[in-house]
Amino acid sequence: MSQSVTSKLSYSNGKWLACGTLALLSAVSPLIPGPALAQGGCYGEIKTFATVPAAPGFPEGIAVHGNRVYVSGPATFGTAGQGPSTIEVFDRDSKVHKATIKVAGETLADEHALSCIAVDEDGRVYALSTQLGLLRFRKTGHGYVQESYGAPLPVLPPCVMAAPGEVCSPKPFPMPPLPNDIAFDEEGYAYVTDSLQATIFRYPPGGGAPEIWFQSAALVGSGDVPIGVNGIRLDPAREHVYFSVSFSPSDPSLGSIYRLPLVEAPEEADLELVHDYDAGEAPDGFAFGKSGKLYVTLAAANAISVLDEHGVEESRIESAPGEEIPLDAPANVAFNDPAQMLLIVNHASFTRNPAHFGVLRVWVGDKADPLEKPSLP
Repeated sequence: MSQSVTSKLSYSNGKWLACGTLALLSAVSPLIPGPALAQGGCYGEIKTFATVPAAPGFPEGIAVHGNRVYVSGPATFGTAGQGPSTIEVFDRDSKVHKATIKVAGETLADEHALSCIAVDEDGRVYALSTQLGLLRFRKTGHGYVQESYGAPLPVLPPCVMAAPGEVCSPKPFPMPPLPNDIAFDEEGYAYVTDSLQATIFRYPPGGGAPEIWFQSAALVGSGDVPIGVNGIRLDPAREHVYFSVSFSPSDPSLGSIYRLPLVEAPEEADLELVHDYDAGEAPDGFAFGKSGKLYVTLAAANAISVLDEHGVEESRIESAPGEEIPLDAPANVAFNDPAQMLLIVNHASFTRNPAHFGVLRVWVGDKADPLEKPSLP
């Protein structure tokens, strides 16, 4: 697919505006109507929605259900000896912090982390723990009850070192599993990316043991932190599974968005490239808007890339000078539908600046393509 960029940023009246071609033309010609500004991709200022505590910090996952916004972390290495992983709960409209859900049962003396999250029809929150597997949290009274939903991802040997017939991974050398992102389909299957084992796993409806859904050498990462397959979502038509690869196995400066058909067992030949990022920008999490646009976080570029339905980048959202908290390794996005705003998780994984841990918001004139929130036992 084409990789051209149709627009960049403009700075007007004290704020940056990211505008598509029609918007730029309307700014200089009264013959082009103003409503084309929103259609072309003009965005508001980036503002702070909420900050999260420095400990554990490093937030990555975000999910919105009703009037609640859930933010999970820490998604980082070096957590041995630190406190438990958490999910911070905020009011979507008032932005008030409502609760902190602390993960129970982690061995705190060892590495422990919480990456991304999802929500089902009943508002129960699902979170990926590196130690405990797929957890579920159920609201009860003023608190949340933790349940074990899915077993931890298995350690797979590299196929180049595996015994004949042994289940293995296309990774080039031994690495542990790293569960990263999660997306449900309408039947209740949960698709989970494993960033260090070049695998997309699938949990059955109701939980249990994960099974391998897709593997490929194209999902292997590279570089100092070899994060491969990363974010994952279903497309609006529910015909494809989209996912990102942050650092290509052939070149760590290359990152990509791919898609596969949503079938029982996709094959290597089904893998389709949607968009390449070739400047070391590290595509991470993403979300589809109701418009059909795909909003992709670029962790190393400190930006949000907006792709149209053909995979063409039409604009970018970037911080303007002097903003209270700038985009800092954005990791994931979700929508505040009533306000037509994009909520952006600031991971700050490269700067490690605790003042940047939090969630930012920016008006995009778009709403979410609703995520699947299945009814689960």
